[in-house]
Amino acid sequence: MARYPIPEALPQKPHRTELLVRRSRFLAHCAHTPDPAAARAFVESVRRGHADATHNCWAYAAGPPGDTARIGSSDDGEPHGTAGRPMLQVLLHSGVGEICVVVSRWFGGVKLGTGGLVRAYQDSVRENLALLPLARRVPQDRLRVSVSYAFLDAVNRMLPACEAATAAENYQEEAHLEIVLPTERVAEFLAALAAASNGSARATPMPARD
Repeated sequence: MARYPIPEALPQKPHRTELLVRRSRFLAHCAHTPDPAAARAFVESVRRGHADATHNCWAYAAGPPGDTARIGSSDDGEPHGTAGRPMLQVLLHSGVGEICVVVSRWFGGVKLGTGGLVRAYQDSVRENLALLPLARRVPQDRLRVSVSYAFLDAVNRMLPACEAATAAENYQEEAHLEIVLPTERVAEFLAALAAASNGSARATPMPARD
């Protein structure tokens, strides 16, 4: 899996933008949420902080950009299909992963209609994303590498070229290394490992850590 952009803002200090539409105030809050549980916790924190809002509508896409396996949305009392789902569509087409947006609306006394609500909520999310500071998510793999001492120095020298690092070491009859590296560099690493050890080193995948 390739690296991809994620929000730099954390739930404790979300990225906020404000939009006024016919006297209604739309305040968008955006943060990095790496899984659905984190997204739901962020939604609840915004709800508590803006309990006076008429609606706190939300959407999240907690996987890589465009992935629909870990998504959610809510209209929070707005007419069905006018807030949460339109917001989610903006997120899924944004190219940003692991993201949650909550839009708090204070009704200004003028009804916007179904189409007006959809546009207002989507525009609120788009404006927020347009100014959103981004970081990069680098999916990683962990490998257990077993290598004879005769080739250990050569293996250690080739690690930086693959953005690999040693997370743990265990020295017995052979050297056993726990290697962490970007998922997208694994194939390159295995080829370099074989070259550095004359094909004698062994690499096996390790379970991902939480």
